[in-house]
Amino acid sequence: MPMQDYFNTQRPRLLAIAYRMLGTRADAEDLVQDAWLRWHAADTAALQSAEAWLVTVTTRLCIDRLRTLRSEREHYVGPWLPEPLLDIASPAATPEQVVELASDVSIAFLAVLERLTPDERAAFLLREVFDFDYAEVAAMLDREEASCRQLVHRAKARVRDERPRVHVSRDAHQSLLERFCAATRSGERAALQALFAADAQFVADGGGKVLSVLKVLHGAERIVRFFEVLARRLGNRMSYRHASINGEPGLLRYVDGQLDAVLSLITDGEQIHACYIVRNPDKLAAIATEHATLPS
Repeated sequence: MPMQDYFNTQRPRLLAIAYRMLGTRADAEDLVQDAWLRWHAADTAALQSAEAWLVTVTTRLCIDRLRTLRSEREHYVGPWLPEPLLDIASPAATPEQVVELASDVSIAFLAVLERLTPDERAAFLLREVFDFDYAEVAAMLDREEASCRQLVHRAKARVRDERPRVHVSRDAHQSLLERFCAATRSGERAALQALFAADAQFVADGGGKVLSVLKVLHGAERIVRFFEVLARRLGNRMSYRHASINGEPGLLRYVDGQLDAVLSLITDGEQIHACYIVRNPDKLAAIATEHATLPS
């Protein structure tokens, strides 16, 4: 198979690794392009496994890039959240495949991965998401197998402590989203209080480019007050549209008919435990291309 054709067959997998490592579409696409340039210059006939070579190059490029990004993100204005992606599941995917995809690419999951070191993140993703064995992970990261096992063990402990534990049916999730839309537009305190768990958290990413909450809000009371103020300011100027956000039910929020934010809500089916809102225009650009305004 010609080099270009083989690389194209591997590109979706490489993009999947790069996005989960880096958290933005543009960074992932740029990095996979770098991998292509290295592939184009390589002596592919001498490779024992072309797939392993491509995954190794992509992963190591991701680790290097993530170290730079982590330094840059220390100076980011307010909380940093990954770039949301819409409709990433294949139309032919089974319900089980949709659930599995959402579990390893959701906004909440990627936000947890941000707390891992680059090496921990790479080892965890290669082993737990992409199903490489420890010997393969060790070769890809140029580490001892025992070291990779420790990296994955530490990463799993952090992810287990912070990852949502309850699977919620899509119907239950959609129903809660409907309640959220009504409550945040009306600003009714009782309706808002019923929505949020006592220990809920609210994370908003404006990137310093739009008005946004600059710190994580902890606790239902603070979050309810925020949405009360928002309802007084915007009220019926706000509209919502249901969307699949990183494989899970989510919302596109519009203000005066223009795309304003992407929302991902973590719920147990009864209450919201976390609310992630992306407002940074740079991270909404791809979505805005197709969904900038509400359909008439």
